[in-house]
Amino acid sequence: MKHFIIKYRFTNGTKEDWHREIARFIAGLDADPALKGVSYRVMKNAKDSDYYHLASVVDDASVAALNSRDWFKHYTEATKAVAGGEVTVLPLEVIAETAPKG
Repeated sequence: MKHFIIKYRFTNGTKEDWHREIARFIAGLDADPALKGVSYRVMKNAKDSDYYHLASVVDDASVAALNSRDWFKHYTEATKAVAGGEVTVLPLEVIAETAPKG
């Protein structure tokens, strides 16, 4: 499993429009059977305009499938646009984690 955090400060557009764009992107992930190995969560700092996207992929095939989607390319460009061009993508390493519940 590979994990990434994408972070940026929202600077362009309206937050309502951006939240709708995020919802469309997540709906695309959920609807695409080839992307079952992708988990994606978007959060915002409640006190400012910083956004954090947490992405996890189970394997390189999931990454390749996601990268092949035109709507992913559009979303990546839209993210850069709302961030004024400054988006940071950090690969994460898991050091420790809780056991699965349930």
